[in-house]
Amino acid sequence: MRHEYYSYDKSQLLAAPKMPLYCLENDQAVFRQMAGQMVQEIRNHNARGEKTVFICPVGPVGQYPFFVEEVNEKGVSLENVWFINMDEYLDDSRQWLPMDHPLSFRGFMERAVYSRIRPELAMPPDQRVFPDPNQVEYVPELIDRLGGVDVAFGGIGINGHVAFNEADGSLSGAEFLAQKTRVLAISPETRAANAIGDFQGALEDMPHYCVTIGMNEIAHARKIRLGCFRNWHRAVVRRAGYGQATAMFPVSLLQSHPDITITFTDFVARLD
Repeated sequence: MRHEYYSYDKSQLLAAPKMPLYCLENDQAVFRQMAGQMVQEIRNHNARGEKTVFICPVGPVGQYPFFVEEVNEKGVSLENVWFINMDEYLDDSRQWLPMDHPLSFRGFMERAVYSRIRPELAMPPDQRVFPDPNQVEYVPELIDRLGGVDVAFGGIGINGHVAFNEADGSLSGAEFLAQKTRVLAISPETRAANAIGDFQGALEDMPHYCVTIGMNEIAHARKIRLGCFRNWHRAVVRRAGYGQATAMFPVSLLQSHPDITITFTDFVARLD
């Protein structure tokens, strides 16, 4: 069966999607926009004396240098900001990879984000949260205690996954959206795509397991902002925008979210 939307050119792609799609010039424009959205949300909440709660990815990561730069230059306080990271790789015993492992998301956030923010502006360590394979109930409980997530930022995986919520055709859409933070096996296609994108193709050394925030936590965020820029995102954004809502392509289950956007590069929008 041939799906017509995979052959949509840029104008067709942007014409009438089932969720808002936006095209920017290049990777840097996408990353700068995401960083700007992060900073503006924090500044708005700070002005009202409110906390800010984000779900944050390690993939995409290009927004973080711009975010750190803007926070430091503008003196934006993160005192009342919570970063709840989406996921983390696990070793074969289903425990976090050590922070010095090149694929550790916790290590990345410490090196590239937290250690680069001016100390007087940085959020306290207990507001830098990762899902824990030994305490999977903590993140959903924390989100409830904080009054919900303001914005879930992220990307989209090769099989439509958001965070590591891998496609699962055995579940209905409602069942899939009800899933909360948990440990799970990473699909072969995700391992292959991530090995190519993040680990020089070293597929045999890619982790087999992860801990991930559930689609429940993401779907209940007040806003969702997703960014796409890789070559295979050309197919992903077309299916997200025009395909049927199904647990076999998880991002499609967010088509009915009241405030979601997918922003991508002109390269992704074009087919030439």
